[in-house]
Amino acid sequence: MTRLRRGLYAITPDWRDTARLLAVTESILTGGAVLLQYRNKMADAALAHAQASALLGLCRRYEVPLLINDDVALATDIGADGAHIGRDDGELAAARARLGAKAIIGVSCYADLNRARDAAMGGADYVAFGAMFASPTKPHAPPAPMSLLGAARAFGKPVTCIGGITAENAGALVTAGADLLAVISDLYEAAEPRERAATYAALFAGH
Repeated sequence: MTRLRRGLYAITPDWRDTARLLAVTESILTGGAVLLQYRNKMADAALAHAQASALLGLCRRYEVPLLINDDVALATDIGADGAHIGRDDGELAAARARLGAKAIIGVSCYADLNRARDAAMGGADYVAFGAMFASPTKPHAPPAPMSLLGAARAFGKPVTCIGGITAENAGALVTAGADLLAVISDLYEAAEPRERAATYAALFAGH
């Protein structure tokens, strides 16, 4: 499986309609997303398993890694490429022990550079900051200053940012040091998801 590449990191919305989810995700993958995270806070265990399994098959076709948000057990169960964990999702070491050395594990660092340093030293494959801008998905998330992106590059791990990212403000984040742009609403609610994904992908062409 392809390891982490710089570019667009697509994150799924809270949709129950699996057919719609798969169709829009495929458009986004054809547009150039390099990483996909399954995140559905509204799904029960059965729906989450079904959707994640279907997305894994899609990701295999496009050779894009699939990570599972906040659920190491589900990632292990379906054979996903890894997981993304936050402060309430258990320890990084435990996730690594369960998922294995080859898994991709990302860690939410919010606006905390020290947390990012600890995660990088602890074996995270990328560190994530946000919310960078006001976010409809996480309206109460504290803002993360853009200066964190450049500072975190010193830790030697890819730097991800999330929160309110749009095609209009994303370029500044890449310039500031982002390796991955994690986007939900601006992708999945776009009139033309494939074209929107391609717009994000193009931001990394000259970097």
